[in-house]
Amino acid sequence: MADSSDLGHPEEPIYNIDSDELEAESENIQCDVNVEDSVNVEDGVNVIPSSSSGPLEPFIGMIFEEVEDAQTFYKAYARRQGFAIRTNHTRLLKDDKTLCAVDHVCTREGFRRVSQKDTDRQLPEPAETKIGCKAMMGIKKNGEKWIVNKFVVGHNHILLTPRSTSFLRGHRRVTKVQKKLIMTLNESGVPTRKIMSVLSKDSGGEFNVGCIGMDVENYLGSKRRKIFQEGDAQRLYSYFLDRQLKEPGFVFSMQVDKDGSMGSCFWADARSRAAYQYFGDVVTFDATYLTNIYKMPFVPFSGVNHHHQTIMFGCALLVNETGESYTWLLRTWQEAMLGRAPSTIITDDDKAMAKAIVEVLPNTTHRLCLWHILQKFPEHLAHVYNKFPDFQKDFRHCIHETITTDEFEQE
Repeated sequence: MADSSDLGHPEEPIYNIDSDELEAESENIQCDVNVEDSVNVEDGVNVIPSSSSGPLEPFIGMIFEEVEDAQTFYKAYARRQGFAIRTNHTRLLKDDKTLCAVDHVCTREGFRRVSQKDTDRQLPEPAETKIGCKAMMGIKKNGEKWIVNKFVVGHNHILLTPRSTSFLRGHRRVTKVQKKLIMTLNESGVPTRKIMSVLSKDSGGEFNVGCIGMDVENYLGSKRRKIFQEGDAQRLYSYFLDRQLKEPGFVFSMQVDKDGSMGSCFWADARSRAAYQYFGDVVTFDATYLTNIYKMPFVPFSGVNHHHQTIMFGCALLVNETGESYTWLLRTWQEAMLGRAPSTIITDDDKAMAKAIVEVLPNTTHRLCLWHILQKFPEHLAHVYNKFPDFQKDFRHCIHETITTDEFEQE
């Protein structure tokens, strides 16, 4: 990676003041000005770098009416350049605790804390996102206005294209219009991946949507938690406790978020747990049910017994359909089944679900549900059906009435 000097911009000094240092300062604290190239900001001289495009790029001495205006401006600049920003430092006056300075930095500023690098990790180490980038813009209060007193242009990493920048967390958001459309589609039982397809077509391409599937899931999850009427979650919890007292083999688990609201929940009775020990070689894991009043995906674990009857191995209500939710559910379910993993698990075609299965059940064979595959045939093969009237019948014959590979290839 080239450093900032390779990009033609000298590396400017940055002065960071932590909250502990603020307490030690005098009552008449003054926010330091980072003077670049020996230019005094207080003299009102506006220094515009050679790469500046006028008002589209920040410059030393640039003035904003409100602190929010500065953040909005730098965020828009970052999006055009191909990076995202975050607020790194805020400084308060000692006497009245009012805000006097803010530093906005590139999201790749700094380094990951050593304590967060677990040497005993079983999972792959996540990619480094903080690599010490120095790009930033600092502002300080000057009377009733805010003035840019620090501006570092150079990055030590490759910048994204404007189209790709829309996928960065700092530039993603779900608009009010999108929220209404998402709720309408969700109430009609449309899954998240289909919702994203609709948003993409409505926006003229996935780069113009402004959000990703995870953002949609998070929004739906927050709405679902709000739908819970007062006492609903408590009544469910009380019911689970009562079942556990009357039936010692009954187990359940409930997630609670930071606000104390109920998240996903899982439960399984003694009969289901016992049946799994005999018939748990092949398990169906289906998250396509969405018929409850809370619009939470209902996920049953099921299999087949020696009488070819469908049996249950546990159930769950998920607050969203993210990889994190599926990972939590699979771990909780496997623990309830005494740690035994199935030989084969059959699911719908869902990337988040597939990722969770690889992580939690690495030795389990993952197969896609034939019924779900067949449901997509009319959508993708309609032109073939119209051109060859007998194709559908012959194709289904190959699928349902051929047993060996050789028979299938012959047909």
